[in-house]
Amino acid sequence: MDGSTNSLSAPSACALRTLKFKETSMRAKAKNITAVAAAMTSVALLAACSGGAEPKGGQKNREGSSTAATASSTVTPPTSPTAKKGPSEFLSFPSPGRTWKELPDSGGVKYANVQGDLAGSGSYEAFVSFPAGKDNPMHVHSQDLPTVVLKGTFYADIDGKRVQYPAGSYYRLPAGKPHLSGCEKGEDCLLFQYQEDHFDLVPAKAGE
Repeated sequence: MDGSTNSLSAPSACALRTLKFKETSMRAKAKNITAVAAAMTSVALLAACSGGAEPKGGQKNREGSSTAATASSTVTPPTSPTAKKGPSEFLSFPSPGRTWKELPDSGGVKYANVQGDLAGSGSYEAFVSFPAGKDNPMHVHSQDLPTVVLKGTFYADIDGKRVQYPAGSYYRLPAGKPHLSGCEKGEDCLLFQYQEDHFDLVPAKAGE
């Protein structure tokens, strides 16, 4: 009546965008849209608010713009767990190029590393050569030991049951499982083995 400005001003464009984002977020949850997509929308909203653009005739909310600008500069969109990594390294190990080393006190067992070091520390992948007729005494490994048999016939004796593994076979020994193993007579055995840490062979007794 006296011509003074109404204390309840019209909502700013930033406030309208915020309400719109909340509304969109609720719909996103209902449709199971990923958190990454929601976060990207949030960052886009904050960036828009930080610019302070308002409709004609509106007043710029300095405090609101400052807050939005600060938030937009500190919020970092999360990295998607499915983000692609760089290309893997090409590995090539033709059989003539293998470098063989003998395991100390092994009775002639040799290995040729592909990645890492079977006798070192950390993960490894390696070819392992067993002389024909070579037997390992009862032992365990501190971690699972996957093995692919490429040549000869290897065997594992677990819980009194002996299983032969000719070329083309695969087995995975569980960590801490007492067993006997070795290469049958007649032909040397060629294996491919890999573990998360270095190879070990710990003497054990049956039933431990």
